[in-house]
Amino acid sequence: MSAGGAQLRAAELAEAWRPAVNPWIVTMTVMLATFMEVLDGTIANVALPHIASNLSASVDEATWVLTSYLVSNAIVLPLSGWFSSLFGRKQFYMVSVAIFTLGSLACGLAPSLGWLVFFRVLQGAGGGALQPVSQAILVESFSLRKQGMAMAAYGMGVVVAPIIGPTLGGWITDNYTWRWIFFVNLPVGILSLILTSALVQDPPYLVRKSLKTLRIDYIGLGLLAVGLGFLQVVLDKGQRDDWFSSNFILTFAVISGVCLVAVVVWELRAKDPIVDLRLLKDRNFLFTNIMMFTLGFVLYSSTMLIPVFLQTLLGYTALLSGLVLSPGALVTLTMLPLAGFLLPRVGPKWLIAMGLVSGGLSLFYMSGFNLQLDYHTALMARMYQSVGLAFMFVPISAAAFSYIPKAKTSNATGIINLARNIGGSAGIAFVTTMLARRQQFHQNILVGHVTPSDTGLLAFLYGAARFLTGQGSSPTHAADQAHGLAYLLVQQQAAMLSFIDNFWLLGVIFLSLLPLALLLKKTPQTRPLEMPA
Repeated sequence: MSAGGAQLRAAELAEAWRPAVNPWIVTMTVMLATFMEVLDGTIANVALPHIASNLSASVDEATWVLTSYLVSNAIVLPLSGWFSSLFGRKQFYMVSVAIFTLGSLACGLAPSLGWLVFFRVLQGAGGGALQPVSQAILVESFSLRKQGMAMAAYGMGVVVAPIIGPTLGGWITDNYTWRWIFFVNLPVGILSLILTSALVQDPPYLVRKSLKTLRIDYIGLGLLAVGLGFLQVVLDKGQRDDWFSSNFILTFAVISGVCLVAVVVWELRAKDPIVDLRLLKDRNFLFTNIMMFTLGFVLYSSTMLIPVFLQTLLGYTALLSGLVLSPGALVTLTMLPLAGFLLPRVGPKWLIAMGLVSGGLSLFYMSGFNLQLDYHTALMARMYQSVGLAFMFVPISAAAFSYIPKAKTSNATGIINLARNIGGSAGIAFVTTMLARRQQFHQNILVGHVTPSDTGLLAFLYGAARFLTGQGSSPTHAADQAHGLAYLLVQQQAAMLSFIDNFWLLGVIFLSLLPLALLLKKTPQTRPLEMPA
């Protein structure tokens, strides 16, 4: 047999490769640690006041517990393909699980805030590779026709975990202690290591690089680490420090921008790049990365907006606001398998379009919220949105890898997971800023209409003063209190209008992606396989 024929035969065998065990068992194995890692991105949010109090720090200082995790996570995400080819995917995945588990133990035992932040960096570095590597394993464990169901299983972890994280974190913190939000990872991590060792295999076409011949892209690695790390700090701290009016934020933003532009130029020219950005030349992969960024943007920002609205304006407790979000996670769990089932029958572009329309309309529905909103209406609005999220995640994930060579799967999963995570951080930063600025905008307008000659205002002040006088206040004090109540109502209405603006804008952003969805190429029955020379 000729060399070309032998290589073709090897390619055919690799294309037909499947794991020795049932791929659904592999799915459950790799999703164990991945679910916990994604959960840890949000589970600590509600515990910050408890952490700050216990470790003698301010709540503002305690936010570095969140930021440090996100920074290290973001840096490792796009490097997962490179590390997989260096150590082998299975070995790298197990090392990552071990680092994440040990980091979780150290976080739970941290004696001070400084140590807790350090251990969260360690935990985030270990957890950063779990999402892309587990997704790469799932993509290769199933045939292309069955990858919709595999992506549905993956979606159950990365879409549902951020939704239930705050509710679970609040329950653990209230009933036990904040340290248990980290200790719960230990049995899961140990079980994941045992099962991965026994059940997961590397595919034959995943060729490990030799340390002797490996050319490490130090410049690309440095530019990427600094660019993503500084970007994450800017997104997390920007609104708190009033963005570019702060020299700290401005400096970090400039450094991040320069490094990220430089890393794109460098990686496209590098012979052995740390991140293969050439994959973005494929139209499907480029468009799905944009859509996954937007999905993360809307998912994380709306998950933040709804409980803030319910707690600050309607007086809900943290637990009750969490119960508004949790049924949405159940809807997503139910709809993800359906989306996976429909994918090979309908095609990704039409499912994505349906998800965009459903998600956009649900956000427009939320823009009709008011201060008399009842629990059932808020609950149903979130459930409507969850249907759209389910019908977006599965087909986007499947369409992303349809033209990516199998040998490049690890690189591709690192890039698309980074897009979703950065989108989430950008979404939260965006709506946090918009809330503050739109509230000030609406308050200025409303105050302009509150004049001494306004009959409605005079009637309100008179009625409120009479009521307060009847409750025992002096006439003078009652008049002052009535004016205070009027100003409080103006603030509440301005805040309500700012939430409406945000929900409406998120809906517009969702629907603006429809042209990209319709431009996706048809998914082939098999994916290209790039064999080593």
